[in-house]
Amino acid sequence: MPFIHIDNVTRRYDQGVLALDRVGLEIERGEWLAIMGPSGSGKTTLLNLLGGLDRADEGRIVVDGLDLAQTPRPDLIRYRRESVGLVFQQFHLLPYLNALENVMLAQYLHSMADEGEAAQALEHVGLGHRLRHLPSQMSGGEKQRVCIARALINGPKLILADEPTGSLDAENERAVLDLFTKMHADGQTIVMVTHDLVVGRRASRQIQLEHGRVAGEFLTHQQDEEAIDEVLEYLWLKSEGDPAAHEICAIGARLATSQLLDRMRARGILHGGGAPEFSETGRRRAESLIRRHRLAETLFSETFQMHESVVEEEACFFEHILSPVMTDSICGFLNHPPACPHGKPIPRGECCSGRTAQTR
Repeated sequence: MPFIHIDNVTRRYDQGVLALDRVGLEIERGEWLAIMGPSGSGKTTLLNLLGGLDRADEGRIVVDGLDLAQTPRPDLIRYRRESVGLVFQQFHLLPYLNALENVMLAQYLHSMADEGEAAQALEHVGLGHRLRHLPSQMSGGEKQRVCIARALINGPKLILADEPTGSLDAENERAVLDLFTKMHADGQTIVMVTHDLVVGRRASRQIQLEHGRVAGEFLTHQQDEEAIDEVLEYLWLKSEGDPAAHEICAIGARLATSQLLDRMRARGILHGGGAPEFSETGRRRAESLIRRHRLAETLFSETFQMHESVVEEEACFFEHILSPVMTDSICGFLNHPPACPHGKPIPRGECCSGRTAQTR
């Protein structure tokens, strides 16, 4: 039996607003699930139901054998205290308690305060030097790490996180996501709500909610390949000396985690150790991506005369799907252009051998 079983769950709010509509889902122990979807799609409602903060109008939610719909209120409170760790976008730290005391507060609710254990939890999230600091003396990322320590302190079976990086800058986002990655590697079950595709890619599986229903479910192997492509493009553009030229640079920088870079090294896409550096295999793959992207930009801009904002979006899509034959056909149709509309060089392909590129 799965660790979490969600069967035909419906939740309605006042005036008949349908937040969840017959949702069915299974989550395995040790899985990291990202719940994606637009605002109002039911993501937070589903998280609240899993945490015992709300009850479904119809259907069943069973967590580790416990049927939440049939559980009396006192037992539901115990379930939240002992089995669930909650991490929110807003930190909900008491401003007059220091980091250590905020973590110990969760222990008090569990009736077993242990200062040494709380200090160890903060050490685990990299805040051993901030035990006595108040929330007002900490950055957003540090506050969120206190929240993660608080969520973990009672050894929960399930971590529920609602947009945990939504209010953080890129550096703190990465630090927090690295903690979630470590928790997942240690076998923790995580259900995370996020609207951010980059954050969602960290999970082992994603579901897409739309209008209260599961609209799609995705294993992230393909997304891992796309993330590798984004990082390769980022490294290529960075090597050209103008990393601000494309939005892809910002995305690639966020995706270039130590875990992904290690996987790329293990697959021979990057050289081992030190700063990221293309292997010959990685350089060919990056060159092919850049070529497809810039040929698509040229086609959409100069032949179809599409608006610049649409050109970039479509080029980012087509770079992942163009076959070598189609890429060479586009190159030939465009008369083997030397550069894209932004003036960046287009890597030459086999179809360009012996040909002189025409100035456009």
